[in-house]
Amino acid sequence: MTTNEKAVAEKLLQVEAVRLSPAQPFTWASGWKSPIYCDNRRVLSFPYMRDFIKSEMCNLIFTEFQDAQLLAGVATAGIAWGAMAADQLKMPYLYVRPKPKEHGMGNQIEGLYQPGDKVLVIEDLISTGKSSLQVVEVLRKAGVEVVGMVAIFSYGFKVATDAFDAAGVPFRTLTNYEALIELATEKGQVAPEQQAILLKWRQDPSTWTGL
Repeated sequence: MTTNEKAVAEKLLQVEAVRLSPAQPFTWASGWKSPIYCDNRRVLSFPYMRDFIKSEMCNLIFTEFQDAQLLAGVATAGIAWGAMAADQLKMPYLYVRPKPKEHGMGNQIEGLYQPGDKVLVIEDLISTGKSSLQVVEVLRKAGVEVVGMVAIFSYGFKVATDAFDAAGVPFRTLTNYEALIELATEKGQVAPEQQAILLKWRQDPSTWTGL
C-alpha cells in the first residue's frame, strides 16, 4: 500500500464514504452480498476532504496521462469529480450520459470535442468495469481516442482488470479495496482474523454470504 493510497482510504473512512460491515453484509443491486459499501458522492459534502481527493486525482492525471487533451466525466457520480479536475488542470471537459437525451439534440455526450481528440475518462468507482467501459464505447463510436480512465476507488475484481485489458483501456485509481482493508485493520475497525476473509471476498463476491 502506497502512502497516497492509504491517505485517500483514510479520508473515505473518515467521512463514511466507505462503510464496512462484515458481520451484516450489504446487498448490492446485483444480489451480491458485500462487506463494504462505497458512496464517494458523500465526499462532496466535506470541502476539505473534497479538495484533497480532487488534488490527488489531478496529480495522478498530470503524472500518468499527460497526453490527455480532454476529461470526460461519467454520469452521474463522475460528473462532479471530472469537472473539478478539469477546472484545476484548465482542461476542456465533457460528460457522458447513460443513454441519449430523449428531447432536444438527443445528445449522449455533452460538451465540445473533435474526432481524434485524446480523452481521459473520470469515474468515481470501478466495480466490474461494465458500466465504465460502456462509456468508453460511446466515446470511441464518437471518434475520439480514449487514453485511459481514472477513478477514486476500485474493488480490485479480476473481472474488471480482465475487461479493461481486453478493451485496451489503462486505468488507475487513487485507492482500492486491499489498501482500505489493510488500513481498517491497522485502525482496529477490522479484526486481524477477519482480514484474510475480507480479502477473499473479492475473489468470488457472487457466492460470498458473510463472516
